[in-house]
Amino acid sequence: MAYNLKTLTEKEERITGGHRMCAGCGAPIVVRTVLRALKPEDHAVVGVATGCLEVSTCLYPYTAWKDSFIHSAFENAAATVSGAEAAYRALAKVGKVKGTTKFIAFGGDGGTYDIGFQALSGAMERGHDMVYVCYDNEAYMNTGIQRSSSTPKYADTTTSPAGSEIPGKVQFKKDLTMIMAAHNIPYVAQTAPFRNLKDLYEKAEKALYTPGPAFLNVLAPCPRGWRYNTPQLMEIVRLAIETCVWPLYEVIEGKFILNYKPKNKLPVVEYLKPQGRFRHLFTKENEGLLEEIQKEVDRRWNRLLELCGEA
Repeated sequence: MAYNLKTLTEKEERITGGHRMCAGCGAPIVVRTVLRALKPEDHAVVGVATGCLEVSTCLYPYTAWKDSFIHSAFENAAATVSGAEAAYRALAKVGKVKGTTKFIAFGGDGGTYDIGFQALSGAMERGHDMVYVCYDNEAYMNTGIQRSSSTPKYADTTTSPAGSEIPGKVQFKKDLTMIMAAHNIPYVAQTAPFRNLKDLYEKAEKALYTPGPAFLNVLAPCPRGWRYNTPQLMEIVRLAIETCVWPLYEVIEGKFILNYKPKNKLPVVEYLKPQGRFRHLFTKENEGLLEEIQKEVDRRWNRLLELCGEA
């Protein structure tokens, strides 16, 4: 069936309104779209690492989740969900569970790129039939906007403050999607809540219904950490994609596929300008830093084009 946003929004929500996520946050849009890709008759077991999503959607004794929900520690969401999946398979073999259950782990970049990477890598290598979704907001937002390995170079955070000593974080962002592709798992994709959410929905559906492990890396802007006006959420996402800071692509059984190629690739400054975390870069003495960022974005984009056979 052709993608139709209106039809899909009529499906029953699996995460309720009234949760405490911030206005203008990308994470709830990501979660709702991923869960919407489930077939109505299928059950889900959802594990969430400690972070913004967990503390805002499951304040004891209340929960916004309609499916089975597990709160994991910061570092072990992938291990928890992989254990639930293994138990389900064992019970299904002896006829103790029926129907289809999907296993999904959600984690922010802190609980995925950094603290939870060991558990994530292990779960993918073991081949569990599960989906790991990283909602990437590029810092430890829940605990005070500390830098992570996902934080872009020269971003201002509380642990990499821009000032006279350093101009923000001094390392480039880790390319986790490429690292996960190197695990040789059936499905890996990089996506975002872009335009009418078609790219995110279709990739979530593929991840959920491709047998074996799957990984989704989803850009999820944070108004507090990125310092943009809340109504600008979708515009920030659009600029990330049109500047090729966050390309949309997937890796199916090792084959790289580019899903979107901007007709007129925008300069990276168009993406950086609306975000307060990069405000310090727009001074005469920091022009060279903007050029450095543009050069790295171009390098990664050109490499991706080669991998996708688009060069």
